[in-house]
Amino acid sequence: MPPIPGSGLAKGLAVTLRTMTKKTVTAQYPDAQPELPPRTRGVIGLFEENCTVCMLCARECPDWCIYIDSHKETVPAAVEGGRERSRNVLDRFAIDFSLCMYCGICIEVCPFDALFWSPEFEYAETDIHELTHERDKLREWMWTVPEPPALDPGAEEPKEVAAARKAAEKLAAAQEQAAQEQAAQRQAAEQTPAAPEQPARQEDEGPAE
Repeated sequence: MPPIPGSGLAKGLAVTLRTMTKKTVTAQYPDAQPELPPRTRGVIGLFEENCTVCMLCARECPDWCIYIDSHKETVPAAVEGGRERSRNVLDRFAIDFSLCMYCGICIEVCPFDALFWSPEFEYAETDIHELTHERDKLREWMWTVPEPPALDPGAEEPKEVAAARKAAEKLAAAQEQAAQEQAAQRQAAEQTPAAPEQPARQEDEGPAE
């Protein structure tokens, strides 16, 4: 059945009439900050202490907008006679947000939880070259990262938390058992009567002359 002529115009006018009766709400930004969802993808924050310079985020980035520089340092042996080892030290960690497409792959592939999403979005610049932010700025954004949402009441306990809890409970049980054994030994020692002292034997004196 062909559409009735003018039906599209009638629908458009109906929408206009409905919106004309509603009050217009305008957010007075920047005086009134918007309420952003907890999973907003604003910028990427860097938790530098967790970064091991594995370069995985830079290799997996489809835009190649992550720049990392590092050097190796020799760490002395932890014990005497041990062997020295080398470690990577982070010199530079920068992200070019003029190239970043906010896919989040770098955050997902990081095996040490060094990158996080921050809802911060006020980082516009007048020059596109200034959108390459270094690790100091990325670290500042780390403090704007919201706390992770709480688990559902019926959700399973994370494996890491469960393993840590079981280890702590096992250690506490072992310590409690050791304390009980020590208390029982002290109590048994207190209840055991002391042996009477034996009088010193005198040597028989020989016949008097």
